[in-house]
Amino acid sequence: MNRKQLEIDGGLNVEAFPKTRPVNGMAEDSNVMDKREEQDERQRKEEKDEERIGEIGQVTLDGNEKEYRIHLLNIIGEIEGHENSNASQKTTKYEHVLPQLAMIEDSSEIDGVLILLNTVGGDVEAGLAIAEMIASLSKPTVSLVLGGGHSIGVPLAVSSDYSFIVPSATMIIHPVRSGGMFIGVIQSYRNIEKIQDRITAFVAKHSKMSQERMEQLMLDTSQLVKDVGTMLDGEEAVKEGLIDEMGGIRDAMQKLYDMIDKKRGI
Repeated sequence: MNRKQLEIDGGLNVEAFPKTRPVNGMAEDSNVMDKREEQDERQRKEEKDEERIGEIGQVTLDGNEKEYRIHLLNIIGEIEGHENSNASQKTTKYEHVLPQLAMIEDSSEIDGVLILLNTVGGDVEAGLAIAEMIASLSKPTVSLVLGGGHSIGVPLAVSSDYSFIVPSATMIIHPVRSGGMFIGVIQSYRNIEKIQDRITAFVAKHSKMSQERMEQLMLDTSQLVKDVGTMLDGEEAVKEGLIDEMGGIRDAMQKLYDMIDKKRGI
């Protein structure tokens, strides 16, 4: 059919042309497909996050208004060292945490780190290794003590750039021990004393508590039954200068956002 055959009264018979789909209809279908892809991607991310939480207690938080990517590091139970703990115990494995911290430092996508602590303590060297790694990160870090931050959990709590503790949490400061008891052999005692000096020096460097005050609290015999040391609640930990501030998750997150803003010059 040629153009002349289509001419009617000086115009074109539009019905003779094949009908085409409206452009806006194609755009609507495209938007629907984009939304479905976004939903599928969100679901895959949520499933991956749930899997990471179940395996190592870590996840990246990125749903905030500022779209900052916050890595959540969960330190719970006993800090496991070179030997495996009892299978029935909740543990934080340093061989999981150390590589993760290295990945955080290397990543251009992570803006900050939030550390949640509820630990009874554990292996001294493993705990100090994690604490030193956290303290050396270039990314802003904030810790929040929930429940307890005992023993080697104390240097872990103060290793961040800023620390919080909830009012009901407690922190036990006590001397380093081996096998749950003091060693009488003088050489062993000197080695333990050196380890203890490393802990007190680290805490003094990363908090407002002096090394001398830390040692005084360690050797207090008036508080703990059948043990030496001091138990501090949230308010006391802040008053002693061990922890920066009392607060909860909202305060910790807001502080971290502010620190990221400052680093970015916002």
